[in-house]
Amino acid sequence: MRSSGLWILAGIAVVLLGLPVLVLLGRAALEGSLGLTLTSRAVIDALALSLVTSGASLFLTVCIGTPLAYLLARRRFRGSWLVEGFVDLPIVLPPSVAGLALLFAFGRRGAVGPVFEGAGIEIPFTTLAVVLAQTFVSAPFFIRAARAGFRETNRDLEDAARADGAGEWAVFRAVTVPLASAALAAGLVLAWARALGEFGATIMFAGNIEGRTQTLPLLVYSDFQSVDGLGRSTAAAAVLVLAALAVLVAVRALHWRSLFA
Repeated sequence: MRSSGLWILAGIAVVLLGLPVLVLLGRAALEGSLGLTLTSRAVIDALALSLVTSGASLFLTVCIGTPLAYLLARRRFRGSWLVEGFVDLPIVLPPSVAGLALLFAFGRRGAVGPVFEGAGIEIPFTTLAVVLAQTFVSAPFFIRAARAGFRETNRDLEDAARADGAGEWAVFRAVTVPLASAALAAGLVLAWARALGEFGATIMFAGNIEGRTQTLPLLVYSDFQSVDGLGRSTAAAAVLVLAALAVLVAVRALHWRSLFA
């Protein structure tokens, strides 16, 4: 393929990916509602809830996803193909189906919902439900990236550390994780971005309760549905874009590899 053809195709891709976002930000700026929206209590609450719940879901994803990714990368066991299928399935499931599945599993009349309710733990239509919905749809992105990173690490370096007397945890922390840090960081960013933008599973499983389960994507939807809320919806969407962009820039500025050193 000629160089000019590559540039043309690349330019089309950039326009396709970047133009909608730039138009959205430009419209929010031209309408002048961005500053007013930033001081809105509903927007501040929704943004804070989005950041807190996506951070909590990311923490939960790392805690439960890292061991699973390591086992899938390093161990072959009976039924591993089925486990990998379940890990990948939320990526292709429609968000509404994911929310319905969560409701049937953890709802008050769900498969395990009564167990939690008997312990005094209420899940559906709570902030906890938001975290679970975000984790369900975002964890596969981290697990897939971490699995690939663990598979590609140099086993000889791990064996050398063991020969020097390092235990398995020390080898994992000091050798395996730094070697797979680029893949782990990429998975973290993808999982966080997916959690921050989660909409369908959240509204099905957690509802759209202001101050409790209404994340910023749900606020955008609610304002868009109202008769005179297009301006507020546009501004809230711009806030979500800017928040996501700020975190992505911050992650790059901190250098991914140093996060796992």
